[in-house]
Formats: sequence, C-alpha cells, structure tokens
Amino acid sequence: MNEHRHQYAITTMCRVLRIARAGFYQWLHKPVSERDQDNDRLLKLIRDSYAASRGVYGALRVYGDLREAGESCGKHRVARLMRANRIKALRGYKAPRPIAGRPSIIAPNHLNRAFTVDAPNKAWVTDITYIRTWQGWLYLAVVVDLYARKVVGWSMKPTLARELALDALLMALWRRRPKERVLVHSDQGSQYGCDDWKRFCLANNLEQSMSRRGNCWDNAVAESFFSSLKKERIRKRIYKTRDLARADVFDYIEVFYNRTRRHSHLGGVSPEAFESASL
Repeated sequence: MNEHRHQYAITTMCRVLRIARAGFYQWLHKPVSERDQDNDRLLKLIRDSYAASRGVYGALRVYGDLREAGESCGKHRVARLMRANRIKALRGYKAPRPIAGRPSIIAPNHLNRAFTVDAPNKAWVTDITYIRTWQGWLYLAVVVDLYARKVVGWSMKPTLARELALDALLMALWRRRPKERVLVHSDQGSQYGCDDWKRFCLANNLEQSMSRRGNCWDNAVAESFFSSLKKERIRKRIYKTRDLARADVFDYIEVFYNRTRRHSHLGGVSPEAFESASL
C-alpha cells in the first residue's frame, strides 16, 4: 500500500512538473553536480546582462558585467555557456570599401584620422544619418567627443535643414563649455559647408576639419556610432511616428550608450565611466 502511494506521488509530481518518470529516476540516482548548479546560476546572470543590453552584448561585455558584479568566473566559461545556449550578440554591418576621395576646398582634413586624443574637448566629430518612420524621414545629427567616444551633442528634425547640424553643435558647446580651441571634423555635406556653419565655428573658437569627399573612413568614429545605433536599437525597424523614433533614439544615446554600454576602445567601460575615472 505504501509502495502504491509512493508511486502515485511520483506520478503526480512528474505531471505537475511536466517531466518524464525516466528523467526523474535518472536525476534521483545521479543528482546535478555542484558545477552544473553553478552553471545554471551563472547562466541566469548571463541572461540578465544580455537582456539588459537588449541583445547587444557578446561574451566579452557580458563577462565585464559579471566581473563588475563580483563574479569570479572566467571569460572562456562565459563564452562557452553563451555558445551552448545560443546567446549571441547581433552581427555588425559589413565594413565599407575604402575610397581615396577628393580633398575639401572648404577646410583641410586637419584630423587626418587621429581618432585617439589624450583629453576631452580636443577633437569632436559630427555627422548626420536618417531614420525611417511612417510619417517620413527623421534626421539625426550627433557630435562625438573623441576622447571617451561620448555623444556630447545631438539634434533630430524632419528635414535636412542647416539647423539640424547647428543645434547638435550648440548642444555640445552648452554641455562641454570648452576653454580652448576644439577641432570639429565633419564630412563635406552641405550643412557643414554653409556660411552659417562657418560663422558659428569662427565665433565659438572651433576649428573646422573635413573628410575627403566619398571617404567614410575619414569620419570612422561617427560612422561607427551610427552603425551601433542601427544595429543595436533600430534594427531595420520603421517607427510608427517621429515622436516614437525620437524617444527611442534619446533613450539609446543618453541612457544606454553614454552611461551603460561597454566600449571596446575604452577598455570595456562606458564613455561616462571612462571620462569620470580619468578626470
């Protein structure tokens, strides 16, 4: 009678847990090892880090999160668990083919791909991209400080008017308040070659620098930011309205990219963390 009750209890438990009796008996005779239990615990932390990045982080950045949280695991173990559970970061875009291009007749290429600087507010790069919405295009201009790869100015508008670029640069000046001359590098777009842009730079102690025409590598840091934005947040989506697009891009720049996102060029920390630690 007791044996019958025992078997009935096991059957009921297996039904509730939705597991096979054979699996239960296998576990009963060979319990999960401490290593497997720790892997399960670690996998939950990995999934939390991956989810918090919205699927952006690969093994190295997840490993950085875990180390910061006090875990003593190795990066190869994290990579192995992610691979076994099919957790992987979104793939990047194919790198564009380099083109020599023609020099600008408005401003020389003073930056000359010197993308590493030793202090904030020495060199900024700026560029414009577009975002699809069902209401039409939304254009985004950004200004990135090369020191910590931090977005220090941005602007979003429904047209490519010159104010788009000027407002992003104005935000950068208002936020950073540089005490010395800043090199501002752009491509040869009409917004950066107009009289308003040149006068604004001259009035605010900004030195213009321009890429060669058709050579995206001369402004690679700005291009890299736009690639990350579109790969990690937009993901070929068409937003229902421009306001929804603005809100999502704002969240990416100010909440995720500047404050949280681990940047490989900065040793695996966010732009704000890198800048705060060095000042």
